[in-house]
Amino acid sequence: MVRIGRACATLALVGATVGVAAVPAGAAPDATSRSTTKATTCPTGWGSLAKTDSGATVAPMTNVRTGRHTCFDRMVVDVPGAGSGVGYSVQYVTRLYQDGSGHHIPVAGGAVLAVRVAAPAYDPETGAATYPGRVARPLPGVDLTGYRTFRDTRFAGSFEGETQIGLGVRARLPFRVQQLDDRVIVDVAHSWTATG
Repeated sequence: MVRIGRACATLALVGATVGVAAVPAGAAPDATSRSTTKATTCPTGWGSLAKTDSGATVAPMTNVRTGRHTCFDRMVVDVPGAGSGVGYSVQYVTRLYQDGSGHHIPVAGGAVLAVRVAAPAYDPETGAATYPGRVARPLPGVDLTGYRTFRDTRFAGSFEGETQIGLGVRARLPFRVQQLDDRVIVDVAHSWTATG
């Protein structure tokens, strides 16, 4: 009986050893593969001071859209037919006030970027709206669920050929503004560090 018990124990031990040896090498990462994983390097040097360009256009803006990227969240203002001459002013403000009326428009977030694009949100010849935004309301079609930096958007209206938007962000973070054909792009970094 004792010999049968020892034989069963030996077989169980051999079976367990073979089972462990049968695990593929790629199933668990080793120290070498973990150390070769690199963090994403993000652009630096954007800063958080105001950024402006004095260009202007009579072409109206028609859309605002957002996107998530590895290092930043992005907002794009589309101005079809404007080329690269669309002016802008983007800066952090303590509170957003509507141009013309001076009314305060609350914007959620730890910091607020006032985004002013030198393009109307209406047809200059007819006065008809070219963008469906409503003053003090979130931007239509923009859903910020899952964004790391963006918290809120508010349409502040269009006054004397300029359109104003409030962009609520998590904190006062570095940002850049790019002026490309038919659009103005605002990127706000996820952090002040150089990794994503």
